[in-house]
Amino acid sequence: MANQESTSSSRRPIEISFPLPKAPDTRIHLRLTISSTSIILFLTTTVNSDTSSTAPLGSFVYAMPDRLNAGQTLSTPLYTYESSVEFTTRLAKLLARRTKRPVYVGNSISFAGAGMGGTVEEEMEGFKKVVEVVMQEVAED
Repeated sequence: MANQESTSSSRRPIEISFPLPKAPDTRIHLRLTISSTSIILFLTTTVNSDTSSTAPLGSFVYAMPDRLNAGQTLSTPLYTYESSVEFTTRLAKLLARRTKRPVYVGNSISFAGAGMGGTVEEEMEGFKKVVEVVMQEVAED
């Protein structure tokens, strides 16, 4: 029985790539590790037409559900990068609340190369798609 528990708590990372809904040349890449006690998610983007540039490290945020108030989550940025910390924090908090597990999110997504240059609409579509994909993987786990 101990062997089953140890293998179920340490799973191989899942790597998924998908295009932004309104910018098919921009792809979001995610690496997701789901364990019985936590979730680790790393995100970045690539643009098909621009292979020479690299994304900055981005932000890294830890969030956990508040056991006393189910509607709230607690979060702390472990590493911040100005342009990505808000998106990363929102994503970590939402995933922690929905999965009821602690979540680590590393995010270097850039919407600047997206079809409309990184509008709020593009960012929200990307956010929704990431949540949809992660929650689907968690449900299948």
